[in-house]
Amino acid sequence: MNRISLVALAVIATVFAFSASAQPAGAWAGLYSSQCAVCHGDQMEGAAEGVALIGELTGGTSVDEIAASIAVGSPDNGMPAWSETMSATEIRQLAIYVAEVRAGTSFSDFKVDELVVPEEAVATSKHTFRLEVVAENVGRYPYSIAPLPGGQILFTEKTQGIMIIGPDGVKSGLIEGSPQGHPMEFARDQIQFGTGYVMDVALHPKFEENGWIYVHHGHRCDDCLVMTPRGPRMQSMNRLMRGRIVDGAWVDEEIIWAADREHYTASTEMAAGGRIAFDSSGYVYISVGMKNGYDGIQDLEFPYGKIHRLHDDGRIPEDNPFVDVDGAYASTWTLGHRSPQGLEFDAEGGVLWQSEMGPRGGDEVNRLEPGKNYGWPWFSKGVHYQGLEVGYDRPDTISIDDIEQPIVDFTPGPAISSLVAYRGSAFPNWEGDLLVGTLKGTTLYRVKVVDGVEQEREAIVGPLARIRDIEVDADGTVLLLLEHRSNSQIVRMVPADA
Repeated sequence: MNRISLVALAVIATVFAFSASAQPAGAWAGLYSSQCAVCHGDQMEGAAEGVALIGELTGGTSVDEIAASIAVGSPDNGMPAWSETMSATEIRQLAIYVAEVRAGTSFSDFKVDELVVPEEAVATSKHTFRLEVVAENVGRYPYSIAPLPGGQILFTEKTQGIMIIGPDGVKSGLIEGSPQGHPMEFARDQIQFGTGYVMDVALHPKFEENGWIYVHHGHRCDDCLVMTPRGPRMQSMNRLMRGRIVDGAWVDEEIIWAADREHYTASTEMAAGGRIAFDSSGYVYISVGMKNGYDGIQDLEFPYGKIHRLHDDGRIPEDNPFVDVDGAYASTWTLGHRSPQGLEFDAEGGVLWQSEMGPRGGDEVNRLEPGKNYGWPWFSKGVHYQGLEVGYDRPDTISIDDIEQPIVDFTPGPAISSLVAYRGSAFPNWEGDLLVGTLKGTTLYRVKVVDGVEQEREAIVGPLARIRDIEVDADGTVLLLLEHRSNSQIVRMVPADA
């Protein structure tokens, strides 16, 4: 790190020495303000007694590089090798905090008081585009969009259900007979607690022939009220169903995937995943996240923390990787997932992509391969919010060599959300690139991956609002579902000269 002073690091290291696990999540920011700002400036911009921690850093600017700089120190500039007095976890914590401040993605909620869509064109390295508002005031807790033929858009709101937005931006009422949402139990911008969400909605690849619409929702069982420290709560669990919309009503409903009743829980669906993806061979994939805390994610007999693969009618494929394992959920495709926020199959590239929100730091984009383990809760590039190392209690039988590593590491974490692999004519220079949304970061990124290695990353929209979902329309324009307390919207990215 570029001449980080002994004072700032010593103060932070002292706090870690007391007990990292006892520190509240925002304690590091308060510590910096009270002890370090006098030397390094309120925003790490530098002051008379200390150098800036923003701008150029001779040792590199990634979390890994900052951590390495802290570990080896800079003796010529009076900075010791902190690996001699700090644990690897403590060094990682400090590196993440410095990187968070540098990136503007601190642990505190990102506050955008009013959602204002810019009227001027937005120039990026490959394309210039405009944002056009498609629909306003679509709902406080939006989750998913799916473009329909003819210009309509299917839309879900967690606490309400499925609606249709017309080409004029007018939202219909709830589709009669479709899955219904339930009121949010507790919420602020970054934290939303509740069960019974209506989550992803997706069209069957042959929708124009068969009319099938798939919905991933939190199903509340009718007879499983339980007592919790918060009082009585309904239990729920991810469930995938399909149906058709005929004359404004939901008909022909079929359950495609449901967990065993014993695996329903009272845990919030905030990290339940709830996404849907179809490949080009007749299979459908769904993401199920932490619906029971950290329990069961590494156990095949539980559905949590898994990507599940099915035939489009719900049958279990015979070539699923764990189909012959006694007691396993035969639908399991991959395991070790924390909060899987995005799921996308790129037919042209033949890759199933998944975006996942980590703890403090550790957001990632994965290329999913059958039977692979993606690490949670034993490995992560982030740390627990309490400051504990991820995997401090992992068994000796598992090692990092057993874990599939992310293709794209978003550390510090901007609260990664949905993603798509762009294929379309509107923005030809983005062909094959990933468009990745963020919630806390309120930014849309373009990421180019070549042969499994990240080559480019560019922020192309934002800071603007929580980007909850991304879809590419038939004409190649990009639809963004923006979540904001004042006015959630759907906007369209169109070429500036369109």
